[in-house]
Amino acid sequence: LDWLVETVAEGVAQACAALQPCRLGFGHQAVFGLSHNRRVVMRDGTTRCHGSFTDPAALHLEGPIDPELAVIAAVAPDGRRLGALVNFACHPTHAGPDDFITAGWPGAMVCAMQAHGWPVGLFLNGAAGNLHHSNPCGPSLDMEPLGQALAERVEDLASNLDWRDEVKLATRRTTIQLPYRGLSEAELTGQVRGAQRFRPELYARVIPQVVERIRQRGTQPAEIQVHQLDEYALVSIPAEYFAELGLRIKEECHPCHALVVGFANGMVGYVPTREAFQRGGYETTFMATSRMAYESGDLLADAAIALIGEDVTVR
Repeated sequence: LDWLVETVAEGVAQACAALQPCRLGFGHQAVFGLSHNRRVVMRDGTTRCHGSFTDPAALHLEGPIDPELAVIAAVAPDGRRLGALVNFACHPTHAGPDDFITAGWPGAMVCAMQAHGWPVGLFLNGAAGNLHHSNPCGPSLDMEPLGQALAERVEDLASNLDWRDEVKLATRRTTIQLPYRGLSEAELTGQVRGAQRFRPELYARVIPQVVERIRQRGTQPAEIQVHQLDEYALVSIPAEYFAELGLRIKEECHPCHALVVGFANGMVGYVPTREAFQRGGYETTFMATSRMAYESGDLLADAAIALIGEDVTVR
């Protein structure tokens, strides 16, 4: 952990030392076929995470994806490419449960972007709590092809970005207290409707520790940040946030162009929609990674929307 902190601090210092004038370009497009909703509703009305339509009991996908691929790029005054930031919603978990660290498909994407002439590539994941590269409906792309496919989409956008010499900046943040889920016997033992435990022995070992922390804390602090660049706003949510909730923020913030950033400035675990809890599935099953109350997703969205407000510069 010390190495990580020192490395991040060194990166910040290098970035500050390399500050220079630039133009910013903004663009976005819808991309389908690369990210998939991984929750499949079964004929009994429950939902299975990583369900498959090869199962005769599978009925339909539970919800949408967020197809938006957004790019904020920087070039020097002479047109030389400096770097690009990419926002897209999809779990980067090709390695599955294997216990090693990998940059995943975002790393493959950045490498491909560098081959296209972007010296620096940055990735911000979106509201990807229920989105995945694994396709319940058919074949899926491996890590390298997925990263390369997204890099190609970034390159397509690069030729038609909205370039600006000046950008109005603003930043706001707030911390709210989120309630924990009720500690019913059914929740603690995995007996609620649709409960899905991939490693039951892990739940039995960890849940007593989770319950103790919940009783000590009472509520969970969650910081939401908004960083605005003209009408664009990076909205950071400290959770594995469901796509439906991210889409709600985007819709209700119009005419601001919200780009939701998940897994940001902390982690309160999975935050599904209220409706998802009625069907179950891995993401709603009580654990260290899923412990917040049913209304937490809307509380986070409400706070984010209020932060953006009405002071938006639209071009």
